[in-house]
Amino acid sequence: MAIGLGRIMGFQFPENFNNPYVSRSITEFWQRWHITLGRWMRDYLYIPLGGNRVKPSRLYINLWTVFILSGFWHGAAWNFIAWGAFHGLFLVLDRLFLLRISKRLGAFSIVPTFLVTVVGWVLFRAETLTGALSYVKRMFSGGLGELPYFSNEFWITLAIAILFAFMAALPRVERWEVSMLFGEKLSLPRAASLTLATVALLILSAGAIIGNSFNPFIYFRF
Repeated sequence: MAIGLGRIMGFQFPENFNNPYVSRSITEFWQRWHITLGRWMRDYLYIPLGGNRVKPSRLYINLWTVFILSGFWHGAAWNFIAWGAFHGLFLVLDRLFLLRISKRLGAFSIVPTFLVTVVGWVLFRAETLTGALSYVKRMFSGGLGELPYFSNEFWITLAIAILFAFMAALPRVERWEVSMLFGEKLSLPRAASLTLATVALLILSAGAIIGNSFNPFIYFRF
């Protein structure tokens, strides 16, 4: 929305998310997720701390420090700090050995990376750290069998989310996406189809918001 509104007013904002769930490591995830925040942390926290120009032990401390501060930036609560420390830990583990394992696994490394990310989102979204730990424990102890019945609407929404989250794992799809959405000059058929799809999604999104009586704005927490 920010990028689109900026273009209407003549501003060119950088892309902020680039298919993050097809990442093959947490390092790649942070190259694709919240790109502008990552660049800010790199330029104003990581590099002033020494960046890559320090010995390995100091580098790992720098990485962890930057992501703990990133968690604190999102909110003054222990669960946000734990979320930052969690991602910082996996970035350190990437430098130590996980990147080599991911390279051997190839595309299959998307699965463990996604699972790590999902556990991180529990820490991020929970109201309290105790609640987050309890939720994660249930995730890995068979607690899913106790979940309530989900409607057909839920499964349809989940299928759509899976499609859009992972379809870019195919290189050809990602190349098509880049040319379709970010090409400087689109042919008339492409521009028309993109406009129609955008209008349809706008109507569906507005309908979903109007149809729900409770629509909390997540950023009120930050």
